[in-house]
Amino acid sequence: MSNQFMSVDEVANMLQVSKSLAYKLVQKLNDELKEKGYLTVSGRVSRRYLEERFYGIEKEDQ
Repeated sequence: MSNQFMSVDEVANMLQVSKSLAYKLVQKLNDELKEKGYLTVSGRVSRRYLEERFYGIEKEDQ
């Protein structure tokens, strides 16, 4: 099973963008999660939320 959270480096690699853009994206996604009442970790983003926002992938809870 993959890690639940992705680092900025992993986001940059996955989306094939610069590290500085990946930082901005992670911050934006975390801000969205904070508005929804979730706790976030600076420099990390939920893999599931990133996939939902970028690819429209919704996973069923197991």
